[in-house]
Amino acid sequence: MDRSTLPTRKRRLGDAEDHTALLRLTPSARVEMVWPLTLQAWAFFNGLADEPRLRRDVVRVTRCGR
Repeated sequence: MDRSTLPTRKRRLGDAEDHTALLRLTPSARVEMVWPLTLQAWAFFNGLADEPRLRRDVVRVTRCGR
C-alpha cells in the first residue's frame, strides 16, 4: 500500500480525538492497517517469522448412517 498519498496530521496529547477518517474506511482497509501488528504479535508470542499456514492435517470423517 502506497502511504504517500494518505493525509497526515500533527496532534498534541491533550487534543480531542477525531475518528471520522477511521469510520470512512472499509473493513478490509482496517484489517490491512493492523495486519503488520498481527504478524509482529505472532512472532513475539510464538517465535514465528512467517504467517501461519493452512493446516492440512485437520480432517472430518463422516460415515453413512447405520
